[in-house]
Amino acid sequence: MVRMKLLDKVAIITGSGNGIGREIAKAFAKEGAKVVVSDYIAEAGIETTKMINEAGLEAIFVQADVAKEEDIENLIAATVEKYGTVDILVNNAGISGGLADLNDISIEDWDQVMAVNLRAPFLASKIAFREMSKKGQGNIINIGSMASLAAGRGGLPYTVSKHGVLGFTRQLSFMLGSRGIRVNAILPGPIDTDMIKRVLAIPEHPVCMKIGASPAGRAGQPEEIAKLAVFLASEDSAFIHGAAYEVDGGYTIF
Repeated sequence: MVRMKLLDKVAIITGSGNGIGREIAKAFAKEGAKVVVSDYIAEAGIETTKMINEAGLEAIFVQADVAKEEDIENLIAATVEKYGTVDILVNNAGISGGLADLNDISIEDWDQVMAVNLRAPFLASKIAFREMSKKGQGNIINIGSMASLAAGRGGLPYTVSKHGVLGFTRQLSFMLGSRGIRVNAILPGPIDTDMIKRVLAIPEHPVCMKIGASPAGRAGQPEEIAKLAVFLASEDSAFIHGAAYEVDGGYTIF
C-alpha cells in the first residue's frame, strides 16, 4: 500500500485559484491533506476546490485578499474552525507589478507589490504560527522566484519583493526551527503559467532565447513545482531547514 505523505495534515495554500498554487493544492490533496484553497478571485478558487472534491478528496475554499490583514486573519480562523489546526502554510500568492521605469513607479504600485508578495507571507506566517506553536510543529513554504537571486526582467518592485521572500525564509527558519516549525522556499524559474504565457509566445523574446539555451531547454510546468512542495511539506524533508530550491531548468546558472 502506498503511503500518503500528508495524510490528515491541514494545509493552506494562498493564491491557489490557478497556476502553481492550484497544482500544489491538488498534489497535497492527493497525498491525503485537508486542503484550504484560498484566492482573491472567488471563481478561480472555487474551481480548484471543485477539482479536488470531484476527485473524492478534501478541500474547502476561503476567499482572501492577502494584501488585507483582516482577510488573512479570517483565512486562518476559518481553517481552524473547520479543521481545528494549521499544519502547513504555503505562501504562494503573488503579483508581478509591471515593468515600469524607476521614474514611473508610483508609491501605490510599489506598496501593492510589497503588500502581496512580502507583507502577506509575514502576516500569514505570524498568524498561522499561533496555531502551529500549540502543537510544537508545523511547516511553512514560501514561493519565491528566480528573481529572489538576481536582477532581471521581472521589474524593480517584483525583484525586490522576491529577494525579501528569500531573506524572510532564512531568518524565519532561524527563529522557528528550534520550536518545531520548518521554513523553506521554492524559487521557480520560467514556469508555463498565465503570468508568462505572453512572453513564452514570442520566440525572439530574450527570456525565451535564454530558456532555449538553458540545460532543460524548455519552460517548467506547475506540476513540477508541486512535486517539490509535497516533498518539503512531508517528513521526507525533516532535516531541511531554511533551504531555497531553484526550480528553473538551469535558467539561473548562467
